[in-house]
Amino acid sequence: MATTKKPVSFQSPKGMHDILPQEQGWWDKVRRELKESVEFYNFSRIETPIVEDAGLFERSVGEGTDIVEKQMFVFRTKGDDRLVLRPEGTASVARAYIQHGLSHLGQPLKLYYEGPLFRYERPQAGRYRQFHQIGFEILGGDDEPVYELQVILPIYRMLEGLRLKKLNIKVNTIGCKTCRPNYIRKLQDYYKGVQKQICKDCARRLQTNPLRVLDCSEPECQKVKENAPSILDSICSFCNKHFKAVLEYLEDLGLPYQLDTRLVRGLDYYNRTVFEIYVEGMDVALASGGRYDYLMEMLGGRATAAVGGALGVERVIEAMKANNVTLTTRTRTKVFLIYIGALAKRRSLALLEEFRKSHIGVMESLGKNSLNAQLRSANKEGSEFALILGQKEAFEESIIIRDLKTGVQEIVPLKKIVQEIRKRV
Repeated sequence: MATTKKPVSFQSPKGMHDILPQEQGWWDKVRRELKESVEFYNFSRIETPIVEDAGLFERSVGEGTDIVEKQMFVFRTKGDDRLVLRPEGTASVARAYIQHGLSHLGQPLKLYYEGPLFRYERPQAGRYRQFHQIGFEILGGDDEPVYELQVILPIYRMLEGLRLKKLNIKVNTIGCKTCRPNYIRKLQDYYKGVQKQICKDCARRLQTNPLRVLDCSEPECQKVKENAPSILDSICSFCNKHFKAVLEYLEDLGLPYQLDTRLVRGLDYYNRTVFEIYVEGMDVALASGGRYDYLMEMLGGRATAAVGGALGVERVIEAMKANNVTLTTRTRTKVFLIYIGALAKRRSLALLEEFRKSHIGVMESLGKNSLNAQLRSANKEGSEFALILGQKEAFEESIIIRDLKTGVQEIVPLKKIVQEIRKRV
């Protein structure tokens, strides 16, 4: 007796989500603000592959980071290449900058990107295994503190434009390769005395990536780091001057900021300024970034000053919903084209193209043959006028205009219909 196989019911992979039509209005709003921001602040678009060499992130992000140790989607190709779904965007942009010799263009080079990133995280609110980021990078030039503001500003103004209020910028410096080692020694000395009070990950990080202990969110570690030494007591005069200038720019612009001496960010390539942007009511950052003057050398290029930042689109949309941001209602198309018969259906496609050339929006339901079904669709769309093209009208080169509110209709020559509709809408 043959067994009946159960139908397979596929679902999206864990931690990855579909963006359904009813959600697209939020994404469109973010993209509109992005367009205004990049045009005003003069950023050029760059697109990098979703898949990169795994070594790119191991070298740049750092082998002792959570991203490399726990979160990368790594696989081998048939040719035995070891690749990864990109977990962040900055290293990819830096790789492209070196590979294509973009240093020969006018410097600094202001670039932006948008697209999906991938991290193997435990799915929860605001965290997905496939998520989307919009990033701003300024590469080349020098290490002028003004470039930090030129990255923070387009991100901050985007969030403002999305009607998010009570934003706050958390900012810190993590020094440079000259002064940071001294601070790390102080940090390790402090944590040696409290090693039994911290989590296993932080005990390991003390040896592999000491700054990361300040980034831990475990409750027991949060208490310990409150009394950890401040990096501000260890930075060199150059880093101190640089950071002071960044803070002065923030004050000059009237941007709300909070000095957070425990903010370090979790990636190895950062130096000096690091920042995160929060909105009241959410305990996860909407955006983050910092300076990364050593990244190009880490990837085999020349020493290149650079700074960047990115915002998480899903988190921003979540914040918009939580803050009751309203979407602009879609303008309903006033005209609906209805056909009756095969000849009229064939003529309808060409007629729709005439309206397109004249920039007049027209709805249709060419997959439905019934006049009543098409009229119901027109009413559902809230259209004001129906254009009815029947077999008789198609032969006579005419068409009926029906006012759907009053029921009044008239016949006009087909060649004049575009002009007639333009008068009415």
